[in-house]
Amino acid sequence: MRDYVIMSDSTADLPVEVVKALGVPIIPFSYSIEETVYEYYLDERDGDAGAFYERLRKGAMPVTSQVNPVRYQDFFRPYAEGGQDVLYVCFSSGLSGSFQSAKLAADMVMEKYPEARIECVDSRSAAVGEGAFLYEIVRKKKEGLDMDDMVQWIESTRSHVHHWFMVEDLFHLKRGGRVSTVEAMVGSALKIKPILSVDEEGRLVIRSKARGTNKAMEYLIAKVVEEGGDLGTLRAVIGHADCLEKANKLKQMAIDAGLKEENLLIAPIGPIIGTHVGAGMLAIAFVTNM
Repeated sequence: MRDYVIMSDSTADLPVEVVKALGVPIIPFSYSIEETVYEYYLDERDGDAGAFYERLRKGAMPVTSQVNPVRYQDFFRPYAEGGQDVLYVCFSSGLSGSFQSAKLAADMVMEKYPEARIECVDSRSAAVGEGAFLYEIVRKKKEGLDMDDMVQWIESTRSHVHHWFMVEDLFHLKRGGRVSTVEAMVGSALKIKPILSVDEEGRLVIRSKARGTNKAMEYLIAKVVEEGGDLGTLRAVIGHADCLEKANKLKQMAIDAGLKEENLLIAPIGPIIGTHVGAGMLAIAFVTNM
C-alpha cells in the first residue's frame, strides 16, 4: 500500500500540541483587519488569537477569504515532487468555496506530476467539529486503511459529526452572510442565546435558543447525552472563542453527564471561525457511528 499524508486547514480547531502529535500539516487560512492581512496558523505565528478577540470586542470588523488555487498548489506541490500522496480534509463546502479551489489546484498539480495523487475530501465540518473529525480520521488511518478506503470512510462518516454551539448573538454570522436577517432577529432579544448546528450539507442551521448562558450550556450537554451513544467511550472537543472559563465549566458538565475527562479536549476557536461567530462562542463536537 502506498503511504499518504493527511492534511487539513486552520479552520480545524484543535489544541496545537494535539495537531503536532497527530503529524498533520495544516494549511493556513487568512483574515484581514483594517487592510492588514494575517495568515492563521494554529501556533499563532502570524497574529495572536487573544489580541484578535480584544480587537473584535472593541468593534473591529475582520473579514476572511478563501484560499485560492495558486496558494493551494504551493502546499500540494512539494508532496507531489517528493512522490508522496496527499489526502486533504477540507473545511465545509457549505461554508466556503475553498474546497472547490483545492480540487482545482490538485488537478493542476497532478497534471504536472502524473504519478502524484491528491485527494480533496469535503469534511462538511467546521471549527471543533472539523477538529474532532480530523482526530478520528488520523486514528482510523492507523488501522491501515489505504487512501481509497479512507476516502470512503470519511464520506460515510461525515454525516455523523455532531456540532453544537452557542453564540452571544448573531451579529457576526449575519454580517458574514452565514445567516439571514430574519434568522438574526432570533438572537436579538435580551439574554437570548442562539444555539446552532451544522446540517448534513455542512451548512449552519439555527436549532434553538436559550434564555441565558447556563440554559444554553445545559442544552449543549443534553444534545451530547441524546446523540453521543456510550458516553463512557465518547471523545469530544470543546471549543471557545476567548471564554476559557465557560469552556472549563462545560467540560465539568460533560464529565458530570458521564464523559471521561481523558476523552475531552478544550481548543481555542481561531480567528477564521471567530470572525463569523464573535467572541464568547462556546461549542462541543463529537463523532459517532464509528
